[in-house]
Amino acid sequence: MIKNFTPRLYQETILVGCTDKNSLIVLPTGLGKTNIFMMLAAHRFNKFPDSKIVLLGPTRPLISQYKKTFEKHFEINNDDLVIFTGHISPEKREILWKKSKIIFSTPQGFENDIISGRINLKDVSLIGFDEAHRAVGNYAYVFIAKQYMKKSRNGRIVAMTASPGSDLEKITDVCTNLHIENLEVRTEEDSDVKPYVNETKVKWIYVELPKLFDDIIRALKKCYDSKIDESIKYGFVSPEFKNSKSKRDILGLQGKLQYEISQGNKQLEVLKTISLVAEALKIQHALELIETQGVSVLNEYLENILVQAQTTKTKAVINLSRDINFRTALVKSRNLIEINVEHPKITELKKIVEDIISKKDEKIILFCQYRNSIEKINKELDKINGIKPKVFVGQAKKKGKGLSQKEQIKIIDEFRENKFNVLVASSVGEEGLDIPFVNHVIFYEPIPSAVRSIQRRGRTGRLEEGAVTILVTSGTRDEAYRWSAHHKEKRMYRNLDKLKKEFSLSSLEERQDRQNNGETTLHKYISEEKVVAVLADHREKDNRVVKDLIDLGISVKTGQLEV
Repeated sequence: MIKNFTPRLYQETILVGCTDKNSLIVLPTGLGKTNIFMMLAAHRFNKFPDSKIVLLGPTRPLISQYKKTFEKHFEINNDDLVIFTGHISPEKREILWKKSKIIFSTPQGFENDIISGRINLKDVSLIGFDEAHRAVGNYAYVFIAKQYMKKSRNGRIVAMTASPGSDLEKITDVCTNLHIENLEVRTEEDSDVKPYVNETKVKWIYVELPKLFDDIIRALKKCYDSKIDESIKYGFVSPEFKNSKSKRDILGLQGKLQYEISQGNKQLEVLKTISLVAEALKIQHALELIETQGVSVLNEYLENILVQAQTTKTKAVINLSRDINFRTALVKSRNLIEINVEHPKITELKKIVEDIISKKDEKIILFCQYRNSIEKINKELDKINGIKPKVFVGQAKKKGKGLSQKEQIKIIDEFRENKFNVLVASSVGEEGLDIPFVNHVIFYEPIPSAVRSIQRRGRTGRLEEGAVTILVTSGTRDEAYRWSAHHKEKRMYRNLDKLKKEFSLSSLEERQDRQNNGETTLHKYISEEKVVAVLADHREKDNRVVKDLIDLGISVKTGQLEV
């Protein structure tokens, strides 16, 4: 059933492991995970010709790419290939489900169709979960996999990711949630992969913060210390916390304080501490902006807090806007904007991009954490001859900015067709984009996540040698983030290796027994012959109770209740 495609050795060896067991494939970006799924789809159709096959991916641009791959390489009538997204009405999806053979879907809509009973999983012989590292917590993948294993007559799961995470606990959760029995892990150093990997050179460019930034940083640090000092007095924050620069630590502290309140502790001291910690968190974010992004981005953030303080009732925002150190940082950021002082990364970036584009006809993806920085970078690059940049961000509308998935697909197509040469992207550009000819990837800042670092780097070096340039501000959290991602990545491969050695069907059963321990089914209360149905208002479809009812074996129908 496969046409115009010759599998590589590692794809064939991975396929062998996936035919008989539910498998997690961990393979570097750009090495054809979708093609392995396609080969497995052909195998399942040969075995179960009347079955259906489903491939799930987190975004609409991604599932559009899957469909294009199947249209190009799979011997099947194009009418049998369909895309499910939230843009297609549930009634139409129900009709398409009955008529189609291979379904490419985003997970949330697919989950809703299972809940409402519009689709039946019993005839699905293969289901794929792309970007499988998302299968934790309440993400739709978890519920879908559980229902699939309960209802499918000839079920087979294949999950795919370039990076499942660095923590053993998270990788184990992903495997348990997706009912994985077999791990297929390949790195760029494996003998069957190495011949197909193009070298990617990584270059770290260090810049120094200007002395003009010192007064702003000093004022922000004083502000942060004063909030922590005051919160320590109330007895819920340890003195050691003053030395913490980690946003994660502050968020953890915030969580503990919220737990105190949820347990009924509503003392004035707890409420005041929560407010102070919220202020400290905002100041930590401001410090990150000045250190890694620049004055204009920081100023926009501080000005926004000042504007919010005029209308909000949130104490943290009001108190922060009145803080003398906060106001000092704000005034000094305004002064630097007036004399056009910016972060040295901007100057360095313009040189790098100009140099790359001038050498030959190259294409660049430039990743940046913050939308305000993305807009500024785009404007600065647009001033340079020969550089044609375009912004690529997610759907969320922030100050009117944001791209629909239709707009995202259009931009990717234009990039592929060389209508512009620099894609200035947020994190939405990290996962699964099929842009084969990207010569260079630039990180405007290091990120502390191994998963995201791997995803970013994987955008280049697909069909020919690639290059990665990472900008780092010396002596700031940029350096901490660089090494954090490095160590997490090393740990990820160590943990995968450890897990692979321990992996067996019995260990999966043990994990599932632990997961299902104490789970009750409806048949404890009534006989299997009886059918119990519950009508849930469609506005409750995301409620955990609805999923729990389905797990109990109750038939749940959705509709609109009068009350």
